[in-house]
Amino acid sequence: MILTTFFTIGSAILVVPSGITALARQDAWIAALIGLAIGIGLIWMYILLAKQHPNKSLVEMMAILLGKWLGGAIALLFVASFFLAGPTSSLNILGNFLTIQMMPETPMLSLNLLFAIIVMMGVYLGIEVLARSSELFIPWIALLLTALILFVSFDIKPTNLQPVLEEGFMSLGPAVLSFLSAVFLPNFILLMIFPHVNNESNEAGRALLIGTVMGCILMIIIVLLIILVFGPEYTARSMYPTYELARKISIGDFLQRLEAIVASTWFISLYFRMAIYLFAFSAAIAQIFKLKDYRALILPLGMLLVALSQFIHPNIPAQQQWNVRVWTPYTALTGFIIPLIMLCLSGLRNLRQKNKINEKI
Repeated sequence: MILTTFFTIGSAILVVPSGITALARQDAWIAALIGLAIGIGLIWMYILLAKQHPNKSLVEMMAILLGKWLGGAIALLFVASFFLAGPTSSLNILGNFLTIQMMPETPMLSLNLLFAIIVMMGVYLGIEVLARSSELFIPWIALLLTALILFVSFDIKPTNLQPVLEEGFMSLGPAVLSFLSAVFLPNFILLMIFPHVNNESNEAGRALLIGTVMGCILMIIIVLLIILVFGPEYTARSMYPTYELARKISIGDFLQRLEAIVASTWFISLYFRMAIYLFAFSAAIAQIFKLKDYRALILPLGMLLVALSQFIHPNIPAQQQWNVRVWTPYTALTGFIIPLIMLCLSGLRNLRQKNKINEKI
């Protein structure tokens, strides 16, 4: 559950508020609420698919439903494309943020390399070590984010939310899809770690649902708070409004400049998101090519990740265009259409098996 929460927050807490506000203006928080309702349906679809194939990873499900060769080819294409679109982009966002906001004279390559090294160390130790270490961090993350919400609540202006639904519900469609693409749709890859959960049939699905909803609720609170403090115009223009929100904290002359502490919470959530990505891709490739251990793939995949992160987004405007034109439709394909097709194929397969049993009887 905690891993899912960190994965859901990931890089979204830093970049999603500006993107969704640019599309829905002061109604961005309403779009996020609608996204939560739709997202619960998506998570239910993932859980249903996993329950029909207990103790099977996403790659193994594809092989069962589509056949050994076709399923393996589609799984490899899925893994390769998601590797390019997901963790590579997240690592690029990290490098851009650090070089713009904190260490402008440090080369982005060195920052990305250092971050990738600790991610590879965590993945090498295994998913259980990552899960247990996340339990150590979650109380501090909760404490810091609660403090952020309380301290900036003194600066809210309710008039920033007006007028409500100025252009109607239908205008919120692009913002809802953008929110889903960042918070819910990538969670399809978490089916790769379902077989590693003790008592998977009961615990894994519930943990996926609760963890995703917790991360989503936090995102909704952050989006609402940023709009209440800065207004929709400034939020839409800002690259990192959550970081700017932390800069607003000023209580007397002794509690100021807490943005670095808030940024550290984002680094932690992004670390676990990257670690889960790398573990899932390493395990998937190992299963596709029948390798005994996924650990042999961690170093080459990690180095490839660092290399690709240097040029996937040449600048910030290119990154923003990527999120709108590539990431959103891509996650709609991989996080909705592919699971839906797999669920339909699984239902047909189960129906065929029942018919065979009835014929024998």
